[in-house]
Amino acid sequence: MEGFLDTLDVVDARQFQVVVRRLADSLGYGTDHSRYLGSGIEYVQSRPYEAGDPVRSIDWRVTARTGKIFVKEHESPKRMPVQLLIDTSASMAISSTRRSKYATALYLAGGVALACLDRVSPVGVMGVGDRELRVQPSLSKAQVMQWLLDLRHFRYDEGTTLTRRMTELAPSLKECSLVIVFSDLHDEGAVDTLKTMAQRHDVAVVQVQDPAERGGLQGAGLMRAREAETGLPVWTWGRASQVDQEARDAELRRGGIDHLLLDTGHENDHAVRRFFESRGLVGRMAR
Repeated sequence: MEGFLDTLDVVDARQFQVVVRRLADSLGYGTDHSRYLGSGIEYVQSRPYEAGDPVRSIDWRVTARTGKIFVKEHESPKRMPVQLLIDTSASMAISSTRRSKYATALYLAGGVALACLDRVSPVGVMGVGDRELRVQPSLSKAQVMQWLLDLRHFRYDEGTTLTRRMTELAPSLKECSLVIVFSDLHDEGAVDTLKTMAQRHDVAVVQVQDPAERGGLQGAGLMRAREAETGLPVWTWGRASQVDQEARDAELRRGGIDHLLLDTGHENDHAVRRFFESRGLVGRMAR
């Protein structure tokens, strides 16, 4: 069964692009610096001369003071590749509010992608549902807008593959990357896999949550329901929280993972801007 993403108050693709572009423009530049040293612009340090170093790199002041030849090293202006993992599974599309988790995630992923391209950071994307979606990092805005528009169409029968996709992605990341996950984290084992990935890469998680997942169905008693991705029947209380969020938050903190929890029942643009600006995630340089 296929539906159309119409919960962003936009009726056509052009308007969708406009609101995503507006979010991208609002995200601030990062201030992190590169660890790559070379013939860049900003001076970093001086080191002893090695065979093959160009004469023009000699630091004559340090050389005169020490009596040994030193050369200057500068910061190389290389940007960190960005990998966006977007959860397209069924649990993201089911909603008790006007704006679903999936609509929120896609809107935010689009804004972040365009903001990264503005800062000359190549962007790749991977779907972490059943659909096969993998776009290699590039600086093409046309490519970003194409996958954004394609992802506006969704299905209600996709399972989650977040853990498996991250496991497949990790070996292909040949250099340190910024990995941003947009998901409700309903995949068992996802947090452990995120922690493993964070040992080599910068990892950030934008977790979207429906009010019903934390006991938001006020007035509802015992209910018989069906799990969106497996189809299995479940019994639950309307006021019961479906996740142990405190435990999840603690695990992500221990893994050194930047984490933003968003409630789809509220406007989140300000929280998103504060999250990305305060951590310099969008403008983060290569390491």
